[in-house]
Amino acid sequence: MKDARLLVRALRDPDSVGECDWSALIAAARAEQLIGSLAFRLEGKAVPPRVEAILAAARRDAAQARTQALWEAEMARRATADLNVPMILLKGTAFHAAGLDASVGRSVGDLDILVPRDRIEEVESVLIAAGWERMKAADGYDDQYYRRWMHELPPLVHRTRDRMIDVHHTILPLTARPRPDATALIADSVVLENGLRILSPEDMVIHAAAHLFADGDLAGGLRNLWDIDRLLRQFAAADRDFWTKLGWRAERHQLRAAVARAVTLSRDLYATPVPPSWRTRRVTDSLFRARLLARNGWGQEKRKWLRFAFYLRGHWLRMPPLMLARHLWIKATR
Repeated sequence: MKDARLLVRALRDPDSVGECDWSALIAAARAEQLIGSLAFRLEGKAVPPRVEAILAAARRDAAQARTQALWEAEMARRATADLNVPMILLKGTAFHAAGLDASVGRSVGDLDILVPRDRIEEVESVLIAAGWERMKAADGYDDQYYRRWMHELPPLVHRTRDRMIDVHHTILPLTARPRPDATALIADSVVLENGLRILSPEDMVIHAAAHLFADGDLAGGLRNLWDIDRLLRQFAAADRDFWTKLGWRAERHQLRAAVARAVTLSRDLYATPVPPSWRTRRVTDSLFRARLLARNGWGQEKRKWLRFAFYLRGHWLRMPPLMLARHLWIKATR
């Protein structure tokens, strides 16, 4: 296969790998940060010894990444404990903390947390006191851009552990057209045993869909879509009313279109079970599918112009035209 379809097929149906092009499959999985997920999907399957060695190493790396991610979350919890501020884990760390199916083999980069906007400066202050440092100049354009228009603070990195934390106050930039209800995200979050929180099941899917289709260029999108597939399967199996709740909640956050797109493409690529009412089609679905699969047999990105078009789309979604033009001009002239 000439794109990432081989990886998608292996994740969807591990029994299909057979005599596949293992080099291409491993390369694509690494490029999409899905090597851990693939390793667990193929655990116990008959694969060549050299491939099993790679997959076994990936499983060990995934276990270590999980431990590291949960430790970073605990360090952030301790640093902010005296503030009595609800701290909601997002993305991969949330999956691991809750033991969700999406956490199996899931790689984790930064620690992403969500806190109330009116408490975000307090959270930043105690994190800095606990060893995290600002990565951007305090008077720089990027720093001011983050604080005025973005959905998160400028990234912080710990001075000794070299681990990054992104502190969010909502899930999309303030300049984006959809305006998710950040108050509702926090109010309906679920408390874990250690006092940390995760988003409600519906909001977790909505956040994943927003991150993939309403805020970015779909780079690394197969991993995000795999998250969505795992979440949809698990939550729908646990709650017969999940799909109805998901629709209501997506409307509340002004993200029904992004969620519908995520559901459609998850079903197309990963065969996610979806109710008939969610089986929608758009003329542009094929373009999104082509962008998600834009890798060659070496794991390298291809379809340059399509990727560039989605890069422009990502910026267009983030801000109005005049602001976008000013922002791109400043970035280019710097």
